[in-house]
Order: sequence, then C-alpha cells, then structure tokens
Amino acid sequence: MGYKIAFLGPKATFTDLAAAKLFPEEERIPLMTIPECLDAVADGDADAALIPVENTLEGSVNITLDYLIHEVDLPIRGEITAPISQHLMVHPDHEEEWADIERVYSHSHAIAQCHKFLHKVLKGIPAESVTSTAAAAKLVSENPGERIAAIANEMAAQEYGLKIVQPDIHDFNHNHTRFIAVSKEQLVFEGHQAEELGMKTTLMIMLPADHPGALHQVLSAFSWRRLNLSKIESRPMKTGLGNYFFIIDINMEMDGVLIPGAIAELEALGCSVKILGSYPSFAIQKIRTGSAI
Repeated sequence: MGYKIAFLGPKATFTDLAAAKLFPEEERIPLMTIPECLDAVADGDADAALIPVENTLEGSVNITLDYLIHEVDLPIRGEITAPISQHLMVHPDHEEEWADIERVYSHSHAIAQCHKFLHKVLKGIPAESVTSTAAAAKLVSENPGERIAAIANEMAAQEYGLKIVQPDIHDFNHNHTRFIAVSKEQLVFEGHQAEELGMKTTLMIMLPADHPGALHQVLSAFSWRRLNLSKIESRPMKTGLGNYFFIIDINMEMDGVLIPGAIAELEALGCSVKILGSYPSFAIQKIRTGSAI
C-alpha cells in the first residue's frame, strides 16, 4: 500500500519485529521515543505508527496512553501481540567460548526479565543497561575484539550478524507485549504475517463528578448487554487529584446497536465517552529456538 510506518526504534527492536509482521511490505521508520512516533503521524511525516501499549510483566505503557489522550488525536487502527523471547548472543568470533564473556549488555527490562539465567549461568558477570536490546546487539557487533554478549531478540541477531548461543533465557515463558497501530486514515493490513484474533473496540470514559456508584453503573451498561470487556484501566486526567478517565477494551467490532446503546446509556448518566478505535487484533506465534539452559 506504500505506507510509511514509524516505530519505536532502533532497528531490530521488538517493536520492529512486530511491525515487520504486521506491515511486511511497507517502509519502516525507526524513531527513538513514543511521542516522536505519534508526532510523526500527526505532522504527516508518517502514515502510521506502531507503538507498545501493554506488557505482560510491566503492565500498561503509560506514555502511550497519556500521549494519545492529551497530545494527539489518532484513532487506533489495529493491534498486534508479540511474544517477548530473549536470547543471549555474541559475535561469531566468540561463539565457542561464549561462557567466558566478561560483560552482558541489554535494556534494563530485558536484564530484569533474565535474572534467573544471569544469576545461575553467568553469575558474577556484570550486566550493563543500554537504551534498547537492539542497541546492545549493535554494540556487540561493533566490538568483535571484546568478550561481551547481548540479550536481544532473533531479529537483532540477524540484523547485526550475531550468534545466538543460549536461546530463550527469559524467566517467564508467557511474556508478551501488545502494540497498537494508529493513523489518521483507515489502514489495510495486506500480506500481514500474523494470526487474526477478531475485532476490538476501545473507549475512553470520563465519569461525572461526585456521582456515587458511577463506575458500577458504567460496568452495568456493558454487563446486561453481554459485552465482554477484555480490559479496564484508569489513568489520571492531570486536572487534579481524584480526576480519572477509564480505558475500556470491548471484544467486538463497533456495531449499530449494542455498543452505541451502551454509549448512549453512559452519556445519559453524565459520562463523557470517546471512541478511540474499532480495529482488528493480530498475534504473532512464538518461534521456538530451543531450551534456555
């Protein structure tokens, strides 16, 4: 389709991996922060942005939610969930003596996610944080004379010519990150390389002030219509203590009756409701590379 896709970079991050599956034929533009990605779409420098919104272990990515609500007006056009598989990789010159490495580099979250492996297999070896897992892989590739390793994904190993010497070293096997694609115009996901899970609709709801039982009434509007909510989360409005909005994910496409009826009921209660998007949901199947230890 000729899209330009801004993503949270650099190249070969987990966001890039997800973008490559969702937009395999499109131009991908790495940017260094989530606001930069969103601003690129708002300013017309990119057609869409793919950014992380939630992780199994870390929870919601607050900067994504806050920037979408407070700074830009960009609908959600799709989402993709990717498994987070961390691998230990070295320069090919050190593949045979990988156990003798002197330092490990990765993003702080990846280091924390591989604590058990580092403590058991590489006990006493310093682990140093860098800006991303891809940056760690790049650092290792550019310093072949040093006995160092990176923790990153398989895409980073391919991109920077490294050898995975210990695959799947993460502590938890069910770690996933959910990414959302946002754009001004509707997106077409032609040629995507992910499993289609169905449709979702996301709403932002602001409760009326000083209304006892308002949240219960909000949930009831969905409950009696048998609308399945996959997530509900509160975020501060940034207008004073105690002022919150709610993000609600509904496991169905925007229809002509049920969801509009729920919205009308909420507005009758004095709530403010904004549709953030009704979009397809995709998932990447985990690639098995072997045992961690």
